[in-house]
Amino acid sequence: MPKKILLSLLLLANFLVTKAQDNNASALSIKQIMQGDDFIGHLPSNVHWSENSNTIYFNWNPEQAFSDSLYTYHTTTKEIKKVSFEDAYNIPSSRATYNATKSKKIYSTHGDVFLMDIPSEKITQITNTQAYESQPHFTNNEQHVAYVLNNNIYTWDLHTGVTKQITNFTSTKDKEEHRSEKDEWLYQDQLGLFDVLKTRKAKQDQQDLLYDTADLKKPLPIYTDGKSISNLQLSPNEKYVTYLTIKREKNKGTITPHYVTESGYTEDQKTRSKVGDTPDTYELHVYDIANRKTYPVVLDNLEGLDYIPEYTKEYPDKDYKNDNRIGYISGPVWNTDGSKAILNINANDYKDRWIVLLNAEDGSITNLNHQHNEAWIAGPGIGGYGSGELGWMPDQKSIWFQSEVSGYSHLYSLNTSSKKAKALTSGNFEIYDPFISNDKKHWYFTANKNHPGDRQFYSMSINGGKLKQLTDKVGGNAVTLSPDETQMAILYSYSNVPTELFLKPNPLFSTTNTKAIQITNSTTDAFNAYAWRAPEVITFTATDGAEVHARLYNPDAKVKNKAAVIFVHGAGYLQNAHQWWSVYYREYMFHNLLVDNGYTVLDIDYRGSAGYGSAWRTGIYRHMGGKDLSDQVDGAAYLVKELGIDKDKVGIYGGSYGGFITLMGMFNEADTFAAGAAIRSVGDWAAYNHGYTARILNTPVTDSLAYRRSSPIYFADGLKGDLLILHGMVDDNVHFQDMVRVSQRLIELGKTNWEMAVYPVERHGFVEPSSWTDEYNRIFKLFNKSLLQIKD
Repeated sequence: MPKKILLSLLLLANFLVTKAQDNNASALSIKQIMQGDDFIGHLPSNVHWSENSNTIYFNWNPEQAFSDSLYTYHTTTKEIKKVSFEDAYNIPSSRATYNATKSKKIYSTHGDVFLMDIPSEKITQITNTQAYESQPHFTNNEQHVAYVLNNNIYTWDLHTGVTKQITNFTSTKDKEEHRSEKDEWLYQDQLGLFDVLKTRKAKQDQQDLLYDTADLKKPLPIYTDGKSISNLQLSPNEKYVTYLTIKREKNKGTITPHYVTESGYTEDQKTRSKVGDTPDTYELHVYDIANRKTYPVVLDNLEGLDYIPEYTKEYPDKDYKNDNRIGYISGPVWNTDGSKAILNINANDYKDRWIVLLNAEDGSITNLNHQHNEAWIAGPGIGGYGSGELGWMPDQKSIWFQSEVSGYSHLYSLNTSSKKAKALTSGNFEIYDPFISNDKKHWYFTANKNHPGDRQFYSMSINGGKLKQLTDKVGGNAVTLSPDETQMAILYSYSNVPTELFLKPNPLFSTTNTKAIQITNSTTDAFNAYAWRAPEVITFTATDGAEVHARLYNPDAKVKNKAAVIFVHGAGYLQNAHQWWSVYYREYMFHNLLVDNGYTVLDIDYRGSAGYGSAWRTGIYRHMGGKDLSDQVDGAAYLVKELGIDKDKVGIYGGSYGGFITLMGMFNEADTFAAGAAIRSVGDWAAYNHGYTARILNTPVTDSLAYRRSSPIYFADGLKGDLLILHGMVDDNVHFQDMVRVSQRLIELGKTNWEMAVYPVERHGFVEPSSWTDEYNRIFKLFNKSLLQIKD
């Protein structure tokens, strides 16, 4: 074919592609990047090791199959192999409990319990039922295995194979016969008159006595009184069972209608309640097995239990009531011989965390550590949305835990006798996922010590001291140590390099500084064909003097159009101005497309984001849409002042919390943002769930001011620029109802510069590429039209 004809065809093809992409000058198309993993490549995940430390297991999908499969990498042969379903089904679970010498492990998988002898790799199946056995652990000096079945504890003897039921929870209570005074007189009179009745009663009494004596050999029936039973544990010495009772409150839920269904009828889904729930009641109990009695753990002496929140002073005419502040109780965590146990307790208003020593003999507790935050307790390892991490030090007399008392989440030890605490780590960085080495001489953990957006794996002496960095590549290093601790399987990524699996010798056991070897290559040819940008991680100064971290995508000067888009990540407490592959990978690719079209993009870790310590995390307390929004406004000012952006050409978009901030920006900072795309947004925090919202804003009944100043629906009259609302109609997290209410508010206010796109089959996290494509085509058109005046 002549060169002129070929060149003409290529130019025509390029023109047609560009035209089809609606004024998109990028080599990327929105439809292409919104295919997600099918375009990028299916990345490795869920890494664990074989017990002999020679095989790495991981989930992967290099074949672009319907779903991921299990693969292995052998450290000697260097071979990667796909594991058959049958072999994968029989692989021991990585979630296991080990004996003291780590020669045996106990685990549950597929609803059954298994025991593995590690040196011989022999596996013994302990249960084989249609029921679901769980929570296996060693007891009785590792001679027994305890597990939970049908909400009762059973033990299995390693030597005899005998299974024994330890608890007997029942919803049926034996009814005692109660006679009135008149009936009791008649009863005794009948026995006195008739010998046959007296004889029969004597025989029955004797038989009942035998039955009662026999029952003493069985577990004590424990009446649940209509409460849920949770967190069943048997002490290592098998003297005590602890269990949590939960009185569930009936809080009204919400209905989410499904319009596109297989049946052809509208189908209703029952979903969560709204913030302001009546809290459930939690009580921890002890069952003394030998003495056949139960009793509650008494928590009346918790430090600060009678605390009344400071914000209530703003409501002098309103009585504040929280008669029982006890929230979830996790534990106990027993030391090795079962002589001591610790509990982790959270307040139901989320402002306190207690670590206490449990005296199982009488149910009393001793205060060890009290963490308090006027806003809410959280942070890595502390348990803002879980139980928190803690355990016993090697001496079995001291415990370890994490606390934000210094302003950042750090590692502490505490002697349970003297109650003296010691900071094992310190500094303006945070500790993630700490655990103790096999030899009990040092720690392993991840930390962002070098930079908030760079996570490395470290070791440290068991009693604290200098941190030794074990990984060396800037970015995200998620390390899974081999059981013998000599090798590190690393899921590593950089901001423009998706996650791959690497193998590196542990420097603590290696005499040479060997580099990590890449095991997987997951990205597709189509993905690799584009030169993906590594956004610059910058800081700018906020109005209040705070240094704000952000990702900056800067276009070449020759295509720069002086327009900017600010992206707002979701979840609130999440980090995105970092140097590893983002969970917002579609948005990352979209930002590359925007930059190709001349846009400058800024992605801000605003107040409330993770990775920056307690003050940053709680900077949104009682005012969402306060500093978290002003950080976006200050980011826009930075773009105008430092990067030459036209102040009238700034757009904003984001999903979930990012959608909420977009609404607040369009309503309350209308002179800053000319256009905004609000995706799956919260429009009224009073309509969101309790567990998330009540931490930050308290409850609508107790703190109505916080909800009024934090909810976009109250500020809709401030809309000036062009607003695009996008929402899944079957979103069972942020309900579609929320945006319907906002739209009604905009209608009543006479606002016409807004549009709504709805997605009938999508929940909070979209799954269909067609929905993603439609959504981002609309967002791209919005910015082109509103910021650049480009018409379709």
